[in-house]
Amino acid sequence: MATHRTFIATYIMASGRNGTLYVGMTANLEARVWRHRSGAFDGFSQAHDCTRLVWFEHHAWVVDAIAREKRIKKWLRDWKLQLIEETNPEWRDLAEDWYPVNDPNWSPPVED
Repeated sequence: MATHRTFIATYIMASGRNGTLYVGMTANLEARVWRHRSGAFDGFSQAHDCTRLVWFEHHAWVVDAIAREKRIKKWLRDWKLQLIEETNPEWRDLAEDWYPVNDPNWSPPVED
């Protein structure tokens, strides 16, 4: 069974509730979210502190995830906010428990 570690996803990162939004897609959501959080991406998401995963959607095929990403990027901001609030009305960080705290044996996930 696929987990957040192994499936293709379209996702939205945010700087906070109703904050700056970043829309992306990946084949390794766990690694991609870690890269956003650790500041590994130069550019928009780092400059705007988009470190909270607030929405994601599983896809069976990369082409579907890319198409969905492109479609969402063209949406009005209000539509994106509605998409997030349909499944995450509290704007909770959906990846808040994905990474161990104070585990000396843990290493960050790597994107392939």
